[in-house]
Amino acid sequence: MSESYAQPTAVPALLIRTALPADDDALSVLTREVWSPLHAVAPRPVPPYEPFFDDRHQPADFLVAEVDGAVAGYIRVAAPTPLACNRHVRQVQGLEVAESTRGRGVGRALLRGAYEACRRQGATRITLRVLGHNAPARALYESEGFAVEGVLPGEFLLDGAYVDDVLMGRSLLD
Repeated sequence: MSESYAQPTAVPALLIRTALPADDDALSVLTREVWSPLHAVAPRPVPPYEPFFDDRHQPADFLVAEVDGAVAGYIRVAAPTPLACNRHVRQVQGLEVAESTRGRGVGRALLRGAYEACRRQGATRITLRVLGHNAPARALYESEGFAVEGVLPGEFLLDGAYVDDVLMGRSLLD
C-alpha cells in the first residue's frame, strides 16, 4: 500500500494515505485513546509504551486517515499466511478511528482505500475477525458487503465474560 486516496465522505478534508514512519507517535497515541474491551483482546496499554511500528508492523502495511491534517484512524491489512496458495487473500488486522470522527465515514473510507490497495496487489478476497459483541463494527462491515463466514463461540474471556470471535469476508472482484 503506497498511495493516497481522496475519499468522498461526510468528513471534509479527509485523506487516506499510506502510513509513514513519522506517524509512529500519533498512531501510538490513537491506539491508547481508543482502546476498549469492545474491540481489544489485549490488555489496556500501560507505560512504558512500545513503538507503534516494529519488525512485524511496518508503515507500508497501514493506511492512515487524516482529517484536516491530523491522524484520525488507520487500517492494517496483511496477508493472513505466507502460503502461496493463499496469496490472493488479505486480512484486516486492525482498524481504529478516533472518537472525534466516529460515525462520519472515516472507517468506511479506510476500508475502501484498503480494497483498492489490495486489488493492486492482486488480492481477490479480504477477510477479518471481529468480536461478537462489537455491534457498531459488525454493522459497518456488513454494510460494506462482508458476510459472516464462521463463529468461534466463547473464543475470548474478556472482563469475566466469554465473547465470540466472528470471522467475516468478502470478494474484492465486485
